[in-house]
Amino acid sequence: MKPSYKFIDHTADVLFQAQAGTLNELFQQCALALEETQVDLSKVEQKESITIKVEHKDVEGLLFDFLDDLVFYKDADSLIFSRFDVYIEEKEGKYFLTCQAYGEKIDHQKHDPKVDVKAITMHLFEVKKTDEGWYAKVLIDI
Repeated sequence: MKPSYKFIDHTADVLFQAQAGTLNELFQQCALALEETQVDLSKVEQKESITIKVEHKDVEGLLFDFLDDLVFYKDADSLIFSRFDVYIEEKEGKYFLTCQAYGEKIDHQKHDPKVDVKAITMHLFEVKKTDEGWYAKVLIDI
């Protein structure tokens, strides 16, 4: 399965779904969709990198916390990312994520801002294993 994401019409917020063959690719696609909601990704250079680490008892919580961290970095440090190297491991009944995210500080002249993401919501939030790989649906509060 080719990793992908697409936006779905929603009345007030931004809704997207993503699919991928692996869990690592699914998280990468969700992160790209989140960032694309906010800026033109083709204009984001990979000048800085940060390491994000998240752990959770289930994949839904892991994805939620990971995306929430990306919103935090945007709000706290004005960082936006265009590349994600994601590695997820399951051990002892927990999921552990390590991600190297590459991007730069938001520049409103350069990045063509779209909308400001306020939060990731649990409404309609879904992560599931499918016959082809993995699927996620995420509603973003803007």
